[in-house]
Amino acid sequence: MGSRSGVLPSKSQTAQRTETSPSVLAMRIGVVAAETAFATFARNVDLEEAADDGYDFEGYISPAEWPLFSLVLDTLAAAEPGDARPLEERRADAIRDLARICLAVKDAETS
Repeated sequence: MGSRSGVLPSKSQTAQRTETSPSVLAMRIGVVAAETAFATFARNVDLEEAADDGYDFEGYISPAEWPLFSLVLDTLAAAEPGDARPLEERRADAIRDLARICLAVKDAETS
């Protein structure tokens, strides 16, 4: 990863490449998606109604926000092999996971 002249890159050049590496960018996109999904949830969902069985998230999330919210929620609520919990329980846990992710990112950014 040296330059054409054979000189090694400086620390700032290395740090800049690391910050823009595909894996770092992908992780940032994931964090942004999680934060956006959580903001959508907080803005649109009535927690008392969500506690009811058979709650339909899609009925409360705008069509423009639904694809990203659904993707994040379904990803977090996916059943692992041997997980016998019903979808509603996995979704409730996914919302808690989403809140934890967003709080952890916020804490990491302020540290």
